[in-house]
Amino acid sequence: MANIAIGPEGWRNATVRNVKLAQTLAQKSNKSSEIGKALDPLPNMRDTVCQLSNDEVRRYTRDVRAVVARLRESLLLTNEEIKSLTRTKEALDTLLEHLRKDLKVNKDSMEIRDYRPPREKGHDGADDLLCAERAHLLNCKKTLEAQQRRVLQQLQVLDCTRRRLFAVVQERSRVLDLLCHSLASVEFYCAKSAEERRNREGQTCSPENDLFGPGNADGLAPYTPECDLALSDAADARARCAFLRRESSQLIDATENLQRAAHLSVNDGLTKKMAETVALKQNLGLVLGENRHSTYKAQRWYDATDRARGYTLGPIMSSDIAVPERLDRPLIRVFQRHVGSQVPEAQHMIRAGDGLLQSLTATSRNIGLLRLAQQKLDCDLKSKSAGLEFDGDALRLRRRRADHRWTLGNAF
Repeated sequence: MANIAIGPEGWRNATVRNVKLAQTLAQKSNKSSEIGKALDPLPNMRDTVCQLSNDEVRRYTRDVRAVVARLRESLLLTNEEIKSLTRTKEALDTLLEHLRKDLKVNKDSMEIRDYRPPREKGHDGADDLLCAERAHLLNCKKTLEAQQRRVLQQLQVLDCTRRRLFAVVQERSRVLDLLCHSLASVEFYCAKSAEERRNREGQTCSPENDLFGPGNADGLAPYTPECDLALSDAADARARCAFLRRESSQLIDATENLQRAAHLSVNDGLTKKMAETVALKQNLGLVLGENRHSTYKAQRWYDATDRARGYTLGPIMSSDIAVPERLDRPLIRVFQRHVGSQVPEAQHMIRAGDGLLQSLTATSRNIGLLRLAQQKLDCDLKSKSAGLEFDGDALRLRRRRADHRWTLGNAF
């Protein structure tokens, strides 16, 4: 027999709803408990979070220590570049001082040669060599001064880069009070981190490539954009410094070679000029002796011709003429009794006297020319001696000051 509901339907439905609601709530409570078991913090959450925070702090500080080590390495390299560039600047300063001394020597050499006699002041090859040396020295001086300015500017850039690196190192080192700053420990940490990354990622990588680089720069990370910019600027400055040092070294070598070649060229020119002067002096001495011999010979000939002319003209007083020397001696008077009987004795004597007079005039003129030539030779010989002395003074001055150990203050 079927069960027949006695109670009211509303009453029964209310009870069913209560039962279903209780079952639903029980299921939700069980599910929430399961979820709570999986997601709710454990009782040791405080210790765990503290340990995780400590691990994060240690990782961050170790990364910061690696960054600081990289910054310090860059700072040391920058200091070494500053030292090397400073030595290059000192070498440029020394070479510029030598160039100024060589210019002073060149000027003194020109002034010494200006004291030569007027006969020896003609423009010669030594003057050309001195002018060429001065032009080369001035060009080298301008080039070295420009290079010196570039070196000074680069030193200022390196100094600014060094101060910036030092400031970044100080700022990054503020969190390293509890860690060792040894570079060996940093290298060990970097090697260990790199090994862990290689094992984890299965590929070769370097800790520096993982930690450093523009892509890894972050304002809240150990490697900040300021660190990246400071390192990149320092690397660029060191690269420019290395190029500038190589360029300066090549310029110094080229300048020294040119300076030495110009100095030796001028010295060789002065030596050759002195050798030519000595050869001319010797030739002048020989010619002077020949001229003196010719003068004495012409004088003897003049005296002999003068005596012959005197003999030809005869005595000055007519009373001193002997009878055999007269043109109207008895033999001639008897001969001239016939018409047309004339002897050319008088004409021959007149022509002989005129010829001897012309010979005397020519010989006298030759003697005068020989004496004038002798005076010129004497003057030329004295000028050559004075010119040789001044050229020797200039050459000795250049050789004495070639070591650049003298100062411009006591140059005089």
